[in-house]
Amino acid sequence: MSLIETLARMEAVAAGRAQPLTTVRHRHLSERPLVFVPLTTAGEAGAPLGALVGTDREKPLLLTVPQPRDRDLRFAFLAELAESVLPYVDGFADAVEWEERKETDPETGKKVPVQVELCADAPQLIVPSTAGIEYVRLLGRSMRFRRTAEQEPETPYPAPPHVPLLGRWFTHFGERARVPGAALLLSMTGLLTRHWATGQSVLEDQHLGALLAWIAPPPGVRGQDAAEYAETARDAAGQLWCPPAGPATDPAFDNRLLAPAMARYDAGLPGAAEEIRTLVESRLRPTWDAVWQGVDLLRGLPEGARVADRWKRDRWSYTAHRDRIRAGEPPQPRQDDAVTAARKLSARESAQAQLDAQEALDDPLVMAARRLAGEALHGTVTAVEMAYSEGKRPMPRPLVTVRTDDRPQLDVDAKLHRPLADGRTQTAEFVAYGAGEPGTLVVRLTGGMGRGRTPEPGSVPEPDDAVCWTLFEHAPRGGPDLPDPEDTPWTHGGPPPGTTGTTGATPLPAPDTDTVTAEDFL
Repeated sequence: MSLIETLARMEAVAAGRAQPLTTVRHRHLSERPLVFVPLTTAGEAGAPLGALVGTDREKPLLLTVPQPRDRDLRFAFLAELAESVLPYVDGFADAVEWEERKETDPETGKKVPVQVELCADAPQLIVPSTAGIEYVRLLGRSMRFRRTAEQEPETPYPAPPHVPLLGRWFTHFGERARVPGAALLLSMTGLLTRHWATGQSVLEDQHLGALLAWIAPPPGVRGQDAAEYAETARDAAGQLWCPPAGPATDPAFDNRLLAPAMARYDAGLPGAAEEIRTLVESRLRPTWDAVWQGVDLLRGLPEGARVADRWKRDRWSYTAHRDRIRAGEPPQPRQDDAVTAARKLSARESAQAQLDAQEALDDPLVMAARRLAGEALHGTVTAVEMAYSEGKRPMPRPLVTVRTDDRPQLDVDAKLHRPLADGRTQTAEFVAYGAGEPGTLVVRLTGGMGRGRTPEPGSVPEPDDAVCWTLFEHAPRGGPDLPDPEDTPWTHGGPPPGTTGTTGATPLPAPDTDTVTAEDFL
């Protein structure tokens, strides 16, 4: 937790209201997101009890499982879920635009420009909390390996036709949610806590009702009191007025209402299924409304300048998975091989560094946290002295003196970076602290001035200009290239079966990724 966030939480306690952590919205928010509010039963991990799903806040689709122990009812629930979600997901697949990318020519080995399809937009799923994201991953894991009667006529418990396809999409959304800054699958609590700081703990922020009580408390009510009411207030029947964001249920609801209703359903009493449906909706509807309230709050923030660039990478991810499905590729394996796992880890580390840099460049509040940490400085130019590099072709290397109240952690020759108006980044290096006025330092510009002997207009700051320099790169570079799976050593799985690779390793037998095990069943 940064110092800025700590201070914001203290101010929230004093003011009785959540305090902003940002001045812009740092995540893409679709014009038509799909909201998914799941509910599970206690005692059995992942057993679905019901869900509200849809893009219309006034007319959500209610799905229920009157008896979660009944496998046929579970599959019927998943089939209905697939029929409601897949049309939304597929609705973005055919509206495309063309992008030019450089790919390696297999004959020459050189990079050549090619025109490739990119979906013009992509679906976005929003769940109430972080637990909802994990539940989407669990559903994807349980569905994508299911066999249908068409695939294997003799398979026990065949799945409806669209269930495995929904499992593959849910798995992709769940994997994409692990990439920092990605927005295909988002939790509302994660979105809100990124933009507002409350006066409660991080764990308490996972209760969507309490979180919203801090951000938008009723008139005349302090956030602390509104949050306590949201967490603990019960009606005359002992039921919570504001059920938790899920997917877990409240024990008082399970014991007093749900269990007796299921007993009546098991006994075959008329109206029991409709009673369970009404009970499930009563637990889901407050959370459904809270998610849409959060959407309204987030839409009140302007979008950050670099959010569209991150959303474009989400569109590439969606397009690539669309192509894999259309090409008939098998579902994602249960366990990645060593090279794939390393590539995912490297990509996530690069995405985190890039996200941290872009949020700071888009938002002065986020940049303030980096300045307090000594990772950036903001100041005023007091003097500029033209200088040139040594060599056969001298290049401009102006010395810029900056006065600042910040305390950056600078070493001699430390690299500095400054965003320019045209989107480029100017590089510099720290030379020394100023010998005259306290709080001054001298930097030498090393890039961003063009290739001529005379710097391009506007590329060198002038006296009295306000400048912001960072010690972090604005476009962090990734790590080294990883070998192909067939070139990995035997300690990391060796080449695939039937090949020898270039390592000379003895191939290890590859596990059957489609074998059905007990953990495949919800």
